[in-house]
Amino acid sequence: MRLKITLKSKKNRLKIPFNYNHIVSAIIYNKIHDLEFAQKLHSSNSYKFFTFSSIHIHKFRQVKDGFLSQNGTIDFLISSPDDYLIKTLVEGFLEDQTVNFMGEDLLVQKIELLPVPDFEEKANVNTLSPVIVRIKKEVGGKLKIWDLNPGDGQFYRNLENNLIKKYKEFNGLEETDKKIKISSEMRNVKRKRITIDKGEEQTFHRAFLMDLVLEGDLDLIKFAYDAGLGEKSGLGFGMVDLIL
Repeated sequence: MRLKITLKSKKNRLKIPFNYNHIVSAIIYNKIHDLEFAQKLHSSNSYKFFTFSSIHIHKFRQVKDGFLSQNGTIDFLISSPDDYLIKTLVEGFLEDQTVNFMGEDLLVQKIELLPVPDFEEKANVNTLSPVIVRIKKEVGGKLKIWDLNPGDGQFYRNLENNLIKKYKEFNGLEETDKKIKISSEMRNVKRKRITIDKGEEQTFHRAFLMDLVLEGDLDLIKFAYDAGLGEKSGLGFGMVDLIL
């Protein structure tokens, strides 16, 4: 399931920094109506089972350190295979129809539950937020986290393995015979360097906006649509949409 959230500034102007993933992630956690569920989700070291899109900025221009919405309106999508998470988010947004965005209260202008598309065993998708795939690699005698790029075949194998692991954990399965193949024709690949603020620390990620082809079991394709592809979905990576 997925929601579309539209927010508007009372000032009719809104500054959005280039790197805002941590801001949107905090908005989502703060809007979960079930506080015990929110705490459990936030503190979990496992998969988060939700993702969100990049922000769509209405009527904007780029400025020195971000974007300026000239009518103060933005929207973004939230997606999850967990229907309860979506339900408790709707309750949270309805109960308090303001959102704190970098110290400014934005009005919740609209909450939309989007229709579920029809899925087939081959799906062409595009990323609504950049996808990230990482491995541990020895560099100078030390293991370091290494971001893979779509020109590396391991990029797609890791996407497939990560999706199946998430699917099994979400459904409480030890094994599954469901399979999926993920590939790309590399027509619309755009690299994005994303900075994530975590307290006083920053982490840097090389991620990619791109088109992908998913072929395989319908349940896995639907799960990829709901949960996102790749790593760090809870920080807004790997949300996809069907190309119709």
